[in-house]
Amino acid sequence: MKSLYKITILFGFMMLVSSCHNNSSPNYQYFPNMYESVGYETYAESNAFNSPTGLPGKEGQLPAVGTIKRGFVPYEYENSTSGYELAKLNSKSPLDTISVENHDKSKELYEIYCAICHGNEGNGQGKLVTQGKFLGIPSYKDRVITEGSIYHVQTYGLNSMGSYANQLNQHERWLISAYVLELKSKL
Repeated sequence: MKSLYKITILFGFMMLVSSCHNNSSPNYQYFPNMYESVGYETYAESNAFNSPTGLPGKEGQLPAVGTIKRGFVPYEYENSTSGYELAKLNSKSPLDTISVENHDKSKELYEIYCAICHGNEGNGQGKLVTQGKFLGIPSYKDRVITEGSIYHVQTYGLNSMGSYANQLNQHERWLISAYVLELKSKL
């Protein structure tokens, strides 16, 4: 009998709560910033920044035409065989001389990124090659390479070697290029 009273009271309470809701007039909204952001989505509700392509809010986020990232130096050779040959012939390092600190840094970078395949001496016998994971890594003494061709390959990649442009900035790629030429001279 007690459970019947409890069920009746619960049912009555639910009817009372549901009857207070009116679909024609909305209720109060508590913490409206949780539902409608004010400052976090700047271009979301404005038509002033819509692009002509129909992508809403993207026009105001694009950089101006012809601008480049601070500290970035454009690389004028394209990612093709002709670009590689041009870089091999014409591209020169902006580093005048390699200081002792730069030499140590270039050796450290080479051992981190390159020696795993090319070997510490540049003979093509890195750890992955000796374990049989990669085959056909050439020795530097067998290749006709210049600092421009080394930089180009690090920037775009060649054959099985991928690009290192995301891991190494331009200065570090030129340091590694100088170190590779030093290893080639020792072979």
